[in-house]
Amino acid sequence: MRRITFLDCPMHPITMTDTVTAITSAIDNGVFTQHVVVNVAKLVNMRTDSLLKESIEQCDIINIDGMGVVVGARFLGHNIPERVAGIDLFHALLKMSAQRGHAIYLLGAEQEVLVKTERKVKELYPSLNVAGSHNGYFWDDEESVVSDIKASGAKLLFVAITSPKKENFINRWRDQLGVNFVMGVGGTFDVVAGKVSRAPKWMQDSGLEWLYRVIQEPRRMWKRYLKTNLLFAWLLLKEKLSIR
Repeated sequence: MRRITFLDCPMHPITMTDTVTAITSAIDNGVFTQHVVVNVAKLVNMRTDSLLKESIEQCDIINIDGMGVVVGARFLGHNIPERVAGIDLFHALLKMSAQRGHAIYLLGAEQEVLVKTERKVKELYPSLNVAGSHNGYFWDDEESVVSDIKASGAKLLFVAITSPKKENFINRWRDQLGVNFVMGVGGTFDVVAGKVSRAPKWMQDSGLEWLYRVIQEPRRMWKRYLKTNLLFAWLLLKEKLSIR
């Protein structure tokens, strides 16, 4: 699988189809796969967060999520075929799991959101086996949740917790989870449950999903996106100048 390094972060510039094919093959062959998507915020934060950086670098598949990373990597001369959005991959893997009879486990979000997410994915994929689920509030007893995941018999685990908690949790417990595939899906459950809406397609394609998030939650999001986007632009410019 082709791999590049962009702003000191390894990543795989592959398509959605290639990603699903690789994951399906690994599961069928009983090979464990730790997956992550990288966006602008993670690229910026991992430069000062060594634990997050280690958790990302330990992953077997590192997809490019976020048009900012796609455009930035292309700006530096990398061949990036397309963006692989985490929420789209989530749905593609649920469809694959339903077709092949693979059980899944849903971990994260508030209890109400988790219940709605489980109900919705069963509506969308009637033959899908949801072997277990747990909300994202378990930090006083991680081991019992890990034991529940393993006992469930699930082959795929989706972790809907904020960064860097989810990446570090996955990396910390990867050998005890008992699944064949694990992926952090961030706020995906909130979207599936209808708690928040996803940006229109034109905003996704234009790299403006961050702006849509700011419009939805201005008080919580504007400072974070302003800081990370400015830092990302500065890092990109420095890298371009050093290449020249």
